[in-house]
Amino acid sequence: MRLEGKTVLLTGATGGLGRATAAALADRGAALVLSSRKAEDLDELVASLPGDGHRAIVSDLAEDGAALRLLEAAGHLEVLVANAGLPASGRLEGFSQEQIGRALRVNLESPVRMARELLPAWQERRSGHFVFVSSISGFVATPRASLYAATKFGLRGFALNLREDLRRSGIGVSVITPGAIREAGMFADSGAKPPPGVGTGTPQQVANAVVRAIERDKSEISVAPVRQRALARFAMLAPELSGRVAGAAATKAAEEIAQGQADKR
Repeated sequence: MRLEGKTVLLTGATGGLGRATAAALADRGAALVLSSRKAEDLDELVASLPGDGHRAIVSDLAEDGAALRLLEAAGHLEVLVANAGLPASGRLEGFSQEQIGRALRVNLESPVRMARELLPAWQERRSGHFVFVSSISGFVATPRASLYAATKFGLRGFALNLREDLRRSGIGVSVITPGAIREAGMFADSGAKPPPGVGTGTPQQVANAVVRAIERDKSEISVAPVRQRALARFAMLAPELSGRVAGAAATKAAEEIAQGQADKR
């Protein structure tokens, strides 16, 4: 799909990954509907982007029904980039029932409900593209990530299976799976150091992956160094062995991430 002239809804727009993605989409000529909880940041982002026709909608997807209200306010759309996400690292017993609901609603339920709402019109005109931003945590079993990984495994599975349902329909479905990203995103915001030797990606690489997924109808793009992707594939195929090999070092890193995210749930 050519992005020039297309109307794109980008959720989670004011985070580091969202800002990079917004700029990349605007550079390709898309008209953006930008969504986040932060009104002032949204206005600043809209003003900074090249091109015309961009607008902002303040929306907290953790609220019940917010996803469908956002679509109603957005109006006609040709692309959805479901980028919004809440941190959810830590032991399950460390989350309140409310925090569990918020994480599930933002990271998994809202993208699914928005896709369902958009599908009939897109099927009628036989065009459209969904991009779901998952995580390398959608491959890997690690300590202190049961809730977060549940949402990311779920989102990745939803996207890939939806793509199968929509083959030859004219509607594209892509999933982006970033690993540890420096400078922006949940991992960087936690302040934790990446495990030695695995490397990190950049927000611009994530943004470029989103653009490439839409323009080339890619099913899945992982944004991580080769070694990190290889370790993730190994962990997916052999989770028990991978967990034993990773051992205490993985637990220590996971604890640092969870502690750094505890006030952002």
